[in-house]
Amino acid sequence: MSHEKKMTSSRRHHLKSLMLQIAAAWIEQEKKDLVVAKEAYMSENCPAPSVSGDQATLMETCKKLHALIDKIDEQRYDLASKVGKADKEIDDLKIKVVELAGVKKPALKKVRMSADAMLKALLGSKHTVNMDLRANLKQVKKEVKEEPGEAVGDWRKNIEDKADRKKMFETS
Repeated sequence: MSHEKKMTSSRRHHLKSLMLQIAAAWIEQEKKDLVVAKEAYMSENCPAPSVSGDQATLMETCKKLHALIDKIDEQRYDLASKVGKADKEIDDLKIKVVELAGVKKPALKKVRMSADAMLKALLGSKHTVNMDLRANLKQVKKEVKEEPGEAVGDWRKNIEDKADRKKMFETS
């Protein structure tokens, strides 16, 4: 196994500055190339109109210029819509990349925690309820009042009968 020597920070800094100088030179060259390309395009597609001649000739020249402007405007619109489509496609692809990469879920540790501790962790100091609710319930006994002249049947009495029947099946 060969052990490669780490690059020193001064060497790294030197290489970084060289790369930045090269990139700056490329940007300058690109700007010059763009100016040349624009001049070539303009001389090819937009020759200087002759402004000599009588009114009819000038009117004809104006009409030709208007037609050229309309044509170029259509091209500009088409190109702008192509760029818009490309931008949308780029955004969609960026979203796809994020989805494909997925979200890395951290490994969770199992923690034994009582319900009280969970509520305290979630609610903080607001938590005052004790989870042993059965111990906190009051025992309430309902008195059955027999009323004379009961109609068909008192529904409350019927429910209490069912509760008594339920107790028969429950085991403590």
